[in-house]
Amino acid sequence: MPELPEVETVRRQLEPLIAGRSISRFRLLPGAERLLRGRFASEIDTQLNGRSFTAVTRRGKYLGLNLDSDQVLVVHLRMTGSLRFRPAGHEEEPFTRAVFDLDGGDQLRFVDVRKFGTIDLVERLQDALPELGPEPLSDEFTVAALWNALRGRQIAVKAALLDQANIAGIGNIYADEALYLARLNPEAPAGSLRPAERRELHAAIRRVLEDGVAHGGASFRDYTDVDGAEGEQQYFVRVFRRTDEPCDDCDAVIRRIVVGGRATHFCPRCQPVRQRTRKVNSTRPR
Repeated sequence: MPELPEVETVRRQLEPLIAGRSISRFRLLPGAERLLRGRFASEIDTQLNGRSFTAVTRRGKYLGLNLDSDQVLVVHLRMTGSLRFRPAGHEEEPFTRAVFDLDGGDQLRFVDVRKFGTIDLVERLQDALPELGPEPLSDEFTVAALWNALRGRQIAVKAALLDQANIAGIGNIYADEALYLARLNPEAPAGSLRPAERRELHAAIRRVLEDGVAHGGASFRDYTDVDGAEGEQQYFVRVFRRTDEPCDDCDAVIRRIVVGGRATHFCPRCQPVRQRTRKVNSTRPR
């Protein structure tokens, strides 16, 4: 599933291509009815006809395509979805589910192999979103904000990072990578982190997400940008999907386990299981 760096890459690429462009027609291709979450394509087409895009925003893993009607098209790419900008006359491509015809003949296409993605037309971006935590690349995401999301939680820290109500936009790739950089075992209880560990994890989250954006996202399988090109972050991962390979820092073998139902990759030497502190009997023997 595209995570924050992939969705942010799409946002940055798409905005200069469609801002100011008007929509002449919206079309939903046969078999893609679930894309609109129960709404009719004809209804969407009527509301979009003649409207213009004004900006492209992002919240977590969601894209907001702002319109001059003050409405927002909220796009969730989910597992295999992608938005592709195609110039006039570009050949048709497989797995296209919906098409926005733009002035001048260009098209914005929603391509999705598994048809899990969604498009909502709403008054405000937040109207179509679940509860989301702070944006990890924003000023509001401080060490205190991170700890506020984790404190008191006994679930594994890996599972806590994947909970979008705690922090918006982090998925499997960047959770594994951040925990590795912070030298935290993915099964450590989220609420057990010491102050130094909180600071390390906060810095690691920012670093891996910024790296992901800089490299145009990770294309392990289906993700492509608005031109249909793959990102490059997959060539820079330290543990994700590197099962049985040597760790770059210590040469220990990277392991794969399941945490919270998700495949998880870590180095057992760099990210050891924390030993419980033994309680010491303060009563001196007689």
